Amino acid sequence: MAAQLKLYCPPVDEEPRNMPEPDVRIRLGDLLPLVAVAQRMNFIWLKDFLDDEVAVSSDLYDVMQSFRIGTGKPTSA
Repeated sequence: MAAQLKLYCPPVDEEPRNMPEPDVRIRLGDLLPLVAVAQRMNFIWLKDFLDDEVAVSSDLYDVMQSFRIGTGKPTSA
């Protein structure tokens, strides 16, 4: 089963929070295979992080938004 990507879209009226700089930076190309395997093998620890926010570049966000709109599949925050 393919992993579903959920895109966080903050509400328009929500004030931006002061988020700390990430503790660790990792390439998306290194992260995705690990998450995909954990999802496919149904590792319970992955569920512990489902509410964590992930910072992405604005260009990746734009591509993800376009993909979401183009596929007609809604995402949930």
